[in-house]
Amino acid sequence: MSFEIIIPFLKPIEHLLESQTISEIMVNPDNSVWIEEHGQIQRLSDVQFDDGALQTGLEVIANRFGKKLDADSPILNMRLPDGSRMAAMIPPVVNPRPLLTIRRFTTRGFKLDDLIRVEMLTQDQAATLTDAVREGQNILIAGGTASGKSTLLGTLADAIPDHERILLIEDTAELHIRKPHIVSTESQTDTHRSQITFDDLLKAVLRHRPDRIIVGEVRGPEARTLLDAMNTGHRGTLATIHASSAEEAVRRLASLATRSVANLQLHVAEEDVRRGMDLIVYINRYQGRRYVEQVLTISS
Repeated sequence: MSFEIIIPFLKPIEHLLESQTISEIMVNPDNSVWIEEHGQIQRLSDVQFDDGALQTGLEVIANRFGKKLDADSPILNMRLPDGSRMAAMIPPVVNPRPLLTIRRFTTRGFKLDDLIRVEMLTQDQAATLTDAVREGQNILIAGGTASGKSTLLGTLADAIPDHERILLIEDTAELHIRKPHIVSTESQTDTHRSQITFDDLLKAVLRHRPDRIIVGEVRGPEARTLLDAMNTGHRGTLATIHASSAEEAVRRLASLATRSVANLQLHVAEEDVRRGMDLIVYINRYQGRRYVEQVLTISS
């Protein structure tokens, strides 16, 4: 679908969507508009939507993408035609107006050298991680929201040999993997169709001969399936997870795994994580700067 079809419904922020330096556009229920640019958040007092215009526009956009957005399904997550990620909520879960956040991937074309240049990681860290990817080690990238997890994952994937078959799983497609033999899949949980969850997709792609599995973000029952895959011979997995440290990422992945299996104790799940995962990379974000704080080697 052409991006020009979407723009008329987002006219007040059209110039923000066209910017090459704005990474986040946020419209709050009080109709205030905020952006993140160069790591700094600021309010744009001269930008706003007319009453009712944003909600009407979001409902039309959702419908054109086969999504649901109404009082019964008031939460929307989707990818815009330019690859940006849109998240929206409408009344009654927010009031008095919709909440809209658009994340634009201004670093999509970045290579590892670019991340070194902006001091997101060091030369030594880059070399360690590149070698690990080439060797087929299982790597989990942890960090907070908007810390650069997807950016780092996308650049590390450049080290995967071109002949290897990559199966990519995301809830909302946003990763741009520059490889010839890649199959991208996207979960379907807020559409007019039957629900296809992350876990459904992961179980399905394991039947399609993946050399590598890339999971956009581990956040639910798929954690158990992913651990089973890594501990039964599937190597070279790349995944991200929300966590506040490398060790916390181990505990969080284990905790997620226990939620889908009755009577699975947390310490057993943690042992599975340590057996299956080779490296955990923790990205910190402080005063607008994103940087790799720790590369943790896991020893089972």
